[in-house]
Amino acid sequence: MKDPAHFPRRSFVAASALALTAVQTTSGTDAVETLAIHGGPKACPLAFSRPKRWGNEELSQLAQAVEQPSLYYWQNKQTNLLTKRFQDFYHHRFVQPCSSGTAALHIAVAAAGIGPGDEVITSAITDIGTVIGVIFQNAVPIFADLDPLTYNLDPDDVARKISPRTKAIIAVHLKGNPCRMQELRSLADRHDLVLIEDCAQGWGAKYRGQPLGTLGDIACFSLQDSKHITCGDGGVVATNSEKFGPLLIKYGDKAINRLNPSDSSNVIACNYRMSELQAAFVAAQLQRLEGIASKRSQLGSFLTKQLEDVDVLSLPRVEADDRCVYWSYMCRLKLDRVKCSRADFIKALAAEGVSFLAGYIRDPLYRLPMFQQHSFFAGRWPIKELGLTTVDYQMVALKTTEEILETCMRFPLNEGMDENYLKQVALAVRKVARFYAI
Repeated sequence: MKDPAHFPRRSFVAASALALTAVQTTSGTDAVETLAIHGGPKACPLAFSRPKRWGNEELSQLAQAVEQPSLYYWQNKQTNLLTKRFQDFYHHRFVQPCSSGTAALHIAVAAAGIGPGDEVITSAITDIGTVIGVIFQNAVPIFADLDPLTYNLDPDDVARKISPRTKAIIAVHLKGNPCRMQELRSLADRHDLVLIEDCAQGWGAKYRGQPLGTLGDIACFSLQDSKHITCGDGGVVATNSEKFGPLLIKYGDKAINRLNPSDSSNVIACNYRMSELQAAFVAAQLQRLEGIASKRSQLGSFLTKQLEDVDVLSLPRVEADDRCVYWSYMCRLKLDRVKCSRADFIKALAAEGVSFLAGYIRDPLYRLPMFQQHSFFAGRWPIKELGLTTVDYQMVALKTTEEILETCMRFPLNEGMDENYLKQVALAVRKVARFYAI
């Protein structure tokens, strides 16, 4: 370099400008910036956005319910309105509102005729409510492995798990991303199995243009507080099947078959009824369904597009003809490509103003103490004692399932956000990824 004393002023200014431009360019896109956790500026200074989830519509519908002489559900105004609005979207002939998504699944399993020793194939990454009904029917949950990018059942492993005792498949549409329903439907038909859809997180999602819940034999939905459509807690179970339809009512209403009274009180069934107050709230909420579903789908797809160049992440795969409704946005951290733990990566994101959560459920269901100890009923498992099953959950290990839980991260995406906010989220993720990338 020339001696500064002999460096022409014009050349010095030009060289300085070029150097400054180079610094600005690299700091904006490629350079490793100082993380907020180390004293740098936040990449996402915007506040976390939340939607206004209910208001005048729900108040008005509740007021109408309060004017009624009865709040009992059967053939009453609010339950009938809930049913109609549900059918406007899902087109099921038989619709049974109930007390929870867990109740909906138990009703479905009971209506499907699942009994002692029968096997039901499902996912091990799901809420325990997916299998509670199976266990209460003295049946056996069989866990199949998952697709590493959709986090849903791998049909090939489902096929491997089918045995002479298999009676049903429960397809869990995790995070509102549709399962590979055509393949699961084909397996169910080939082996004469009942296909139950767990749509708890999938309100408004679509598979090849068809609403989730209309491709299986029985559909189950949750109305728990965190779901897209809610009344605090509740559920819906529905079908078009003439065989199963009346049984949904029977198994949700203490074994009373109101469509065929002579077929009543001949089995044990729970009281899973919903009240008119809950039904009124849901009826109002259902008017928001398409708006919530389409907005979440749009935002989730937008965030994937923003993050597609982040090499340290595996992003969720959604088929082009499907609509995922992102109950949350779940991706996976490639631990072999970063020089930090998942916990450190998430801590750094939090300092940047972005809240990701580590994992989903703590362990696959088969690792829970009740499965490992076979202690479902007061420390016992009668069907194993009676020789109706040889399943030993201590021997179950699903490679992809366990890898998903060890590497996944969840962003609480919701319909109150906008693309500008998600751009800031993506900037924060890219910043942290650049710093920790190997």
